[in-house]
Amino acid sequence: MIALLHTGAAKFPQHFVPRARQAVHLLLPAALLKGYSSVISRKLASHGFGASMAAMSSFPPQRYHYFLVLDFEATCDKPQIHPQEIIEFPILKLNGRTMEIESTFHMYVQPVVHPQLTPFCTELTGIIQGMVDGQPSLQQVLERVDEWMAKEGLLDPSVKSIFVTCGDWDLKVMLPGQCQYLGLPVADYFKQWINLKKAYSFAMGSWPKNGLLDMNKGLNLQHIGRPHSGIAFVVSWL
Repeated sequence: MIALLHTGAAKFPQHFVPRARQAVHLLLPAALLKGYSSVISRKLASHGFGASMAAMSSFPPQRYHYFLVLDFEATCDKPQIHPQEIIEFPILKLNGRTMEIESTFHMYVQPVVHPQLTPFCTELTGIIQGMVDGQPSLQQVLERVDEWMAKEGLLDPSVKSIFVTCGDWDLKVMLPGQCQYLGLPVADYFKQWINLKKAYSFAMGSWPKNGLLDMNKGLNLQHIGRPHSGIAFVVSWL
C-alpha cells in the first residue's frame, strides 16, 4: 500500500510522508475512492484488500477531484483552558484520481488569549513555545490559506474538493468557535467536510472510539509517527 502514494513534485517535509500514506488505507475501505486503475487494484489486492475492492464495486464513483486532509492542534491544559486557540494549521492536498500528494499548507499560529503554551500542551503536541512565538495570527493564517487555495486552483467552481478530518471537532467546533470569538468570517469551503470516523464506521460496521488508533487496528495497519502533531497526523492518514 505504501507504494500507492507517490510524492511527485510536491514540496513538503520528508517526515510528513510516512504518516500521510495511511490515509489512503482509511479512505479506500470507506468507498470514497472508487474507480482507480488496475495497477492500484492489484496493489490493494496484494495487501489483502481484495475483498474490500470487490465490495466497493457496488458504490458509485466518488465525485471529488481533491481531498484536503486537515488536523488542527490547539492550546490545551488540564483542566481545559477557554477559549482554545489553533496553534498548528496543516492541510494536505490529495489528488482524488491519482492518489498523489500534490501540495501541502502548513503554518504555526500565534495564540493571543493564552500566548504561553502550557507544559501539558507541549507534552501532548510536541509544539514548544519557540514554534509559535512571532508566528502569524489566525486571521493572517486564514488569509494565507485562501491564497494557497487560489494558487492550487481549489477555488475554481469546476474543481470539486472537500476537507477530510478525523472527527468533527476541527471544522464544527474549533475553527468556527475561534472565529466567532475573534469576530472573523469562516470561508464557505470550511463548512463541509468528510468525517473519516463516520466513513470508517459506515464501511467497517463499528465506531472507532479511539479515532485513528482504532481505525489503524481495524485495518491491520501499523501506526506511524506522533498522534498529536498536526502535520504528522495529517500525513499518517495516507
